[in-house]
Amino acid sequence: MSTQTFYGTGRRKTSVARVWVKSGEGIVRINRKALEEYFSREILRTLVRQPFEATDTLGKYDVMATVRGGGLTGQAEAVRHGIARALLEIDSTLRPYLKKANLLTRDPRKKERKKYGQKAARKRFQYTKR
Repeated sequence: MSTQTFYGTGRRKTSVARVWVKSGEGIVRINRKALEEYFSREILRTLVRQPFEATDTLGKYDVMATVRGGGLTGQAEAVRHGIARALLEIDSTLRPYLKKANLLTRDPRKKERKKYGQKAARKRFQYTKR
């Protein structure tokens, strides 16, 4: 008997996560490493587990994810987004719980580009009157 695998793409800043979720005992592997090995900070591991906690499915699904780009926080949030989308494919009745926890919305905030004639995106050069 083969278990069906469900896919979800998650994005945050410049990070892109490809997430596969299948029924299992709650093993989470990111870039072929265990969750604890890849994300050493507890807050990042909590972010990844959020979709399961919101839907009360913690320990019911195995996750295999590949993530690239950005920093660790962006990657953790991208994996979270991907897991939420994959859970939605598994069971569409979970939508209200995921939506209430704001896990289905892709966070559009990115770094603003530096503008010409300025020091940074919004910072100006110092104005001299005389």
